[in-house]
Amino acid sequence: MSVLDIQRVSKRFGSLIAVQDVSLNVQKGELRAIIGPNGAGKTTFFNLISGFFAPTAGTIAFDGRDITSMPASQRVTLGMARTFQITEIFPELSVFENVRIGAEVAAGFRLRPWISRAEKTEVDRRVTDTLKLTGLESKADRRVGELAHGDQRAAEIAMALALQPHLLLLDEPTAGMGDEETYAITQLVRRLHRDSNFTIVLIEHDMRVVFHLADRITVLDQGKLLAEGTPAEIAANDAVQAAYLGKAA
Repeated sequence: MSVLDIQRVSKRFGSLIAVQDVSLNVQKGELRAIIGPNGAGKTTFFNLISGFFAPTAGTIAFDGRDITSMPASQRVTLGMARTFQITEIFPELSVFENVRIGAEVAAGFRLRPWISRAEKTEVDRRVTDTLKLTGLESKADRRVGELAHGDQRAAEIAMALALQPHLLLLDEPTAGMGDEETYAITQLVRRLHRDSNFTIVLIEHDMRVVFHLADRITVLDQGKLLAEGTPAEIAANDAVQAAYLGKAA
């Protein structure tokens, strides 16, 4: 079953073509990595998927529904959640409170001035379950702004998971991390994919992470689709080696 089906999307900014005729199909339970050199159009492509940009041309379908013109907020309600390259959290709130924001949005309480005791109990249960899933239960009462960078990124992923997404979009989840933090986040993403069967699309610059996690890899270069395949196929692709890995074709 196709969760995400993108057909020949393009994005122009004036005379600049940031993304040109890129197609992508992601199946349920798949982990797809998107890679490419700087300026390849990866972030623009992610913004098209998540609804921050509208495509100049092409179509985007999510769970069989055309969402090409749908704003980001409506895509969230349909089950799409995203993290960002620069961690987006509420640093003055606790880990529990950060994740509760996502859980309340998922439960439809975002515009409610109050919720019942039974509703609060259910939200708290969802938050607790999400913290266990991400390994943050022991840090539930800590302010997020006090945590190490890797734990802050895990908290942001937990906020996204609390939205109960069908599709999780991760924008460079290991950006700015040392080896230990990179390993911890890689293991978290691996658990979400392998154990909890989340459908995940991620942008990642660390090839160790990409080749360790991905079922399939999409390579962009200068806004165009350069290659697509399994990690083994991408590693052996001469065009990818020339454009991205810095090897002679």
